[in-house]
Order: sequence, then structure tokens, then C-alpha cells
Amino acid sequence: MKNMFDSLRQIVLDVNDATGLEQALNIVVRRTREVLTVAAVSVYFRDEKTDQLVLMASDGLNPRAIGNIRFERGMGLVGLVYDRAEPLNIADAHVHPNYRFVTETDEAAFHSFLGVPIIQHRNVLGVLVVRRSEKRRFSAMIETFLVTLAAQLAGAISYAEKMGELNRLIDGADGHSFNMKGLSGSPGVAIGEALVVFPPASLDAVPDNAISEDEIELQVDAFLSAIDNVEREYKALSQHMESSISSEELALFDVFALMLKSDTLIDVTIERIRAGQWAQGALRETIAEHVRQFDAMEDAYLRERAVDIKDLGRRILMHLQAQQSAYQEITGPVVLVGEEVTVSQFAEVPMQHLVAIISSKGSSLSHVAILSHALGIPSVMGLDNLPVNRIKGQQIVVDGYSGRIFVKPSATILAEFHRLIKEEQALNAELRELVDKPSRTLDGIHIPLHVNTGLLSDISPSLQSGAEGVGLYRTEIPFLMRDGFPGEDEQAEIYRQVLQGFSPRPVTFRTLDIGGDKALPYFPVVEDNPFLGWRGIRIMLDHPEIFLAQIRAILKVNVYQNNLRLMLPMISDVAEVDEAIGLIKKAHKELSEEGIDIPYPVIGLMIEVPSAIYQMDAFARRVDFFSVGSNDLTQYLLAVDRNNKQVAELYNCLHPSVLHSIRHIVDVAKKHDKPVSVCGEMAGDPASALLLVGIGVDSLSMSVGSLLRVKLAIRSFTQAQIEQLCGRALVMESAREVRLLFNEALENAGLGGLVRAGK
Repeated sequence: MKNMFDSLRQIVLDVNDATGLEQALNIVVRRTREVLTVAAVSVYFRDEKTDQLVLMASDGLNPRAIGNIRFERGMGLVGLVYDRAEPLNIADAHVHPNYRFVTETDEAAFHSFLGVPIIQHRNVLGVLVVRRSEKRRFSAMIETFLVTLAAQLAGAISYAEKMGELNRLIDGADGHSFNMKGLSGSPGVAIGEALVVFPPASLDAVPDNAISEDEIELQVDAFLSAIDNVEREYKALSQHMESSISSEELALFDVFALMLKSDTLIDVTIERIRAGQWAQGALRETIAEHVRQFDAMEDAYLRERAVDIKDLGRRILMHLQAQQSAYQEITGPVVLVGEEVTVSQFAEVPMQHLVAIISSKGSSLSHVAILSHALGIPSVMGLDNLPVNRIKGQQIVVDGYSGRIFVKPSATILAEFHRLIKEEQALNAELRELVDKPSRTLDGIHIPLHVNTGLLSDISPSLQSGAEGVGLYRTEIPFLMRDGFPGEDEQAEIYRQVLQGFSPRPVTFRTLDIGGDKALPYFPVVEDNPFLGWRGIRIMLDHPEIFLAQIRAILKVNVYQNNLRLMLPMISDVAEVDEAIGLIKKAHKELSEEGIDIPYPVIGLMIEVPSAIYQMDAFARRVDFFSVGSNDLTQYLLAVDRNNKQVAELYNCLHPSVLHSIRHIVDVAKKHDKPVSVCGEMAGDPASALLLVGIGVDSLSMSVGSLLRVKLAIRSFTQAQIEQLCGRALVMESAREVRLLFNEALENAGLGGLVRAGK
């Protein structure tokens, strides 16, 4: 059994190294037949266009049958495995009622049949089949082998499907354009050239980059210089560790130095550079080749040396990247593309040229998506298996509404999106006319629209958009941008500028909310499950010295404008509120004793933890207002990590449980005459914003880029119409039904361009 599964591991490695799907399938059928000593191995895929199962590869059946044999769903044993989505293991296929004999395959002599479904994210992509002549069932060991192989194969097929390679194989067509579906990060449509970025010292993320003959020697010199730098590093490390470890262990650094200077590393990499690949891409391929060789070794100790090879490669790459400018000169519209685009990479691109963002990781609630939303830049996140290395410099169409991208789009697709972009520009021109108009329903109900911000640079754009105040000022932003905790006076100067900039409009300061996905580099919080850990008010109560310094800084500047509102995040218990208010009173008293005459602040709570929903009465007796943090509340109610691409599609703020929770919050708050706002992406979506108004929310706070869109939606309906839609939504059983209801209402009002591409 051990040898069989060692072989399985090698098959998977070989499949991952294959240059395309066709080669990968040929490896699977040939090697599986050898390992299991069976008569035939075959792979069938579903053709989406015809909804048929097509024989795509086989070793043992008539080669002429490949690509020509098709089964309808439910037809034959292959169709039965597909429909049931579970293995079928029978001794004699010929006597099974579902058996269909196909003469073209030359399978008359085969009796036993084992078929397993190839499944990826609940979708059956195809069927993997093995046959032999004897009339006996396959062993449990072989069935386990095949199920495991099918699970590994599913990822390769899913990837090929997204790249369009699967359709090209089925159709026999030769094309290079493809499209992929991810998650909507921020709305809008754009066309531009792919500008690929990659994390520092990450070999897997290094893109291909062809170089000219004039650049070859420069790249060779850069590579050799990096080698010399790493060699010096190893010598320094050896000297540093000399007094701490034995001479035998110290010899490891000599081994690393030998590996570094080996011909198979240096000569092969230089050969790749001279073939036209830049130094970083050449190094990536050389290291990957070495790692494959070590991974394939039988000896476990030698297999572990692959880790050393990877570390060696990362060190060389780090020095190469130090010599490489992050961006070449940009002259036209670009789409920023990466495995995980960061805010700093975002900020390095000239804004006048950046038209869209594509990130393999993340969701609509990752920081870069929120920032792109605020700046009105379309983004698509969570693109599983994004082929970053293959799309550098390619033309890309980005549809931020649907979360879809088109790489090397056809002339037809380009023409359609150029039309949609013109329509969107016309809609944006109409939206700008609303800046000075009130956010009122057709029957005169005023719904204040505030902005979420955390940067001083946002003040002017926010005011220019017609914002009526700040519903969420993220005080952690200045902390994230420094090398240590900013002092009380430094904080006070920032807060003063915000209060004065928005005066007389209200500004709601959320107290320091770190932890979770917002770790400070100088105050690291390392946890297995940070979103359920030490964050928000929990950290502040454990470190009252940090909390008091911030509260003093906020309170002392309120003496100028008196437009301050103070908000506590991540509240889950009444005791936390009492303790936090006690510290606020202490800070207020200290400032009064120092001769600073300031008003006592208006205090509110963020409702984002499910336990808080059921303590609303107690909270309402202690504070002045509530703000629903829709992002975290949705995440916690649905038990979905919003940044995990495997489950991100389950995250939906229109889920019935979220809607009924918000209605309960509003009902209790109104009983105590306390206002409720909603901040987060839910408030900035025109459809869900209407729903919140219907539930009875008093104000909405959102990214500045969403404000005018939400204002147009509110100004297009009466309160009675919105409440009627809301009543229908609250009896629905799925988020999809709710979304369709409000999207349809916007379409009927001539506002479809608020929730899709076009006008």
C-alpha cells in the first residue's frame, strides 16, 4: 500500500508540472494504468455547451474514441456516476441495468468497472474510470487511490476550465483569450493593460518577463551580484552562530554555500537568462526544478532538503528585487494584478493611470477592496488560480459588478465594454449633479448619508461628494502608518484637523480597533483565530494606558467644534461598556482638572457581535446611539471568514438572519429613542441601502465612492414604496430572493446602472 501511495504522490507532482491539461491527462491515465495494473484508465469531462460527458483521455481504450464518445447525463455507468456524484464499483459491468456497450471503445473484454466522480466545490466536473477483464470488484485500496487522485485532478480541471483550455480541448479550437469569475470588490467597468505585482521574496509569484538582447548581460550581472550577496550572508550567519552551535551543525552553512555556488544553480539560471527570461523568472524556474527533484526522492531526509532549496532561492530573489524597480514608467491605463494586492502596491501606481485592480486573494471587505471602492476604482477579488505569470502586459476587461475579468478579450467583448464604459461615464455625470441636493425620499423623508474614512486626505473628496458628516472615522489608520504608538499630542493634532475639516457636521470617532486583520507591526498579536480573539475594545481594556491616551486626545480637541461622537467597537458584554465608560469619565475628569473645559462626549456602540443583539435594552440605558457594523456582524452571524476565498461566496449581508437581526436592533433602539446607523459595505450598496431605510435605520455611512449612488436610489422612491419592498424582503427565505427583489425595483425605476455595468 505504501508503494502505491508513493506512486500516487509522484503522479500528482507530475500532473502539477505538466505544461497543459492535455499532457496532464495523458500522465494520469498512463501512470495510473501502470501503478494499478489494470486494463484501461479513462477520463470523461462534462461539456457545458451540450451537457454531455466526453471521453477526453484514455490508456487502454481505442485511441480513436477519444473526443468522439459522448454520454448523456444519466446514460451508461459513466453517466450514473456523474448523476449520483459517488463511486460505483461493480464486478461485471455487462449485467448492470445502466450498462451501455460502445463498440468504438473496444471494451468488450472488460468486465469489472470502477468509476469515481471528479468534484470541485460541489460541482461534478467529470468521471475517472478504471476497467479490467476479471469479474471481481476492485479492492478498497484501489478505490481509495482513485478517489484521492480524482480529488487532486479536480483542481487542475477547474483551473483549465477557468482558463478556457478545457473548452478548447473539447471543441478542438486553438485560442488564447479566457475569462474568469471572482468576487466583486468594488463596482465599475474598465479596460487596461495588466500591471503585475508580486510579494517580495515569493518565487511562486514571480511573473514571466521576456528581455531583449541588450538586457541579457545586465540581468546576468544582477544575478551573479545577488549570489555574492547571499554568500556573504551565509558567512555572516555562520560567524554569528559559531558560539551557539556545534561544529557539525555549523557545517550546514558550508553546505548552503556549496549549493549556492553549484553549476546546476548558476549555469542553468544564466542559460535561462540568455534564452530571453529575466533573472527573477529564470531563478524561479531553476529553483522549482531543484525542488521537484528533491520532492521525488524516496528518502524522507533528502525530500526535506527541498525546504533548504526554497530558502536559498528566496534569499537570492530578495537581493534581485532590491535591484529591481517596482514599476516601469507607466504611460497608459493599467489594471493592477497580483496574488494578493496590498495597499502599498496600490498606492505606488499613479492614480491617473490606474483603472482597475485584480487580486487572487481577498474579498470585497479586504482593505484594498475598501480603498478601491472609496476611490471609485473597479476591483475583482478572490480569483482562485489566477494565472498571474501568464497575463503580464495583456489587455484585460474588468467588470467589478459581476466580479468577472476577460483576458485578451475578443473584438466583440471589447466593443460591448467600451459601450458600457461610455454609459457609466454618463451616469457618473448625472450623479455629480446630486452633490448639493438633499438625501430625501420622494415624499420628503431625510436620510443622512455619512462617509467612512481614516485619512486626512479624504476630507476634501468627502465634502465634495455632499457627505453630511463622518459615520465612522477609523482611528487605527494613523497607528498603522507609524513605527510606534503615536503620542497624545500627535493624535490630538490629527483629530483636530478632522473635526475642523468637517465642522459643523458630526464626526464619529471609533476608538482604536486593532487585532483581527489589522495588526500593528510594533504591537504584534499572533493568534490561531484572530477574528475571534484579542481585538477592538478587548485590547483597549487590557491596555488602559493606550485607551486613555487616545480618549484624552479625542476629547481635548472637541473644545473647538463640539461635533464629536465617540464609538466603542467589538462590544460583546455590558461589563465592557461599563468599564469603557468609566475610563472615558476618568479622562474627562483629568482634562477638567487640567483646566481644559470640554463637553462630555456623545457615546455610542458598534453592534457587530451577535451577543450584543440580545443585550440592546441594557446597552440603550447606557449610551446615546448605535451603529451596526454590517461587515463583522454578517461574518459572525454566518460563521464565514469574509477573507477566505473558499467560503467567501457564503458571505452575504442580505441573508435573512442578518436582516432580522438589524430589524431587532432598530426596534429596541427606537423603544429607547436611540438612533441607529449602519456602516460598512451594506450601507454603500444602493439595493441594500434601500432595504435598511425600509427597516427604519436613521442614517447610513459608507465609502465616499458609494455616496452619490445611494443618494440617487433614495431620491427615486417614496418611504411607503421602500417599506413595502422591505416588508416583502423580510418574509423571504434567501439572500438571492432579496437581491433580485431590490435589483428589479431599481431596474424598473430606470436605475439598473447602480447595480450593474452600463446605465
